[in-house]
Amino acid sequence: MEQLSNERRIIRLEETDSTNRLMKQLVREQRPEEGSLVIADHQTGGRGQMGNSWYSAKGDNLLFSLLIYPQQLPANESFILSRIASLAVKNILDLFVDDIRIKWPNDIYWKEKKIAGILIENDIQGKEIDNSVIGIGLNINQQTFPPDLPNPVSLWQITGAEHDREHLLDLFMREFFLLYRDLQNGRKQVIEDEYMFDLYRINDYYWFEDKGGKFRAKIEAVLPSGHLVLRTMETKEERRYAFKEVAFVD
Repeated sequence: MEQLSNERRIIRLEETDSTNRLMKQLVREQRPEEGSLVIADHQTGGRGQMGNSWYSAKGDNLLFSLLIYPQQLPANESFILSRIASLAVKNILDLFVDDIRIKWPNDIYWKEKKIAGILIENDIQGKEIDNSVIGIGLNINQQTFPPDLPNPVSLWQITGAEHDREHLLDLFMREFFLLYRDLQNGRKQVIEDEYMFDLYRINDYYWFEDKGGKFRAKIEAVLPSGHLVLRTMETKEERRYAFKEVAFVD
């Protein structure tokens, strides 16, 4: 991470409504250096993709937002940042447990349970991304979750041991900026290939559901725009979906 400025800001809070919201405010008011972080022990209004909520017990998990300024990245290819962030989380979890996968678009799963979520918010100037705020919620030391949550899991529940949140954050920053450097050096294909290799429910036919009902299909591709391309089992029809237009069926 030697390319990061010594002037980058690291803000640590006991509580905030949203680390992403606070970072976006800082960008508007101060434009902090790339690599700046907002880290919180607790979020009162944590969000996931498409307005979903994110629950985390106070002080148990890793909740933070990272700021980057991608250079000359077209807005319609912004999904590469989602690939990088999800791969960085997966790679650090691989150091502790097996069976970590990326569920499209960027949820991180252990087997059939969700251990991390990512929310990326981009500001666009013209046709390119000016800045990107990457929010991560990673379940680390939480021992129990509310029963109404569908399928959460923590690293503690998997391993039976507590883990140092700061150490995991350091590992994430290292992994993220190694991948980000690949992007800056034009090696997008390496990132895209690794993302596809690590996808949840890849290389076989599974049940999905869209507005027309349930169907079996195989993941064919994830486009630079982030659209998921499926091929149906019965008709071999190729279908393309944006976020929330299709769901995995358990």
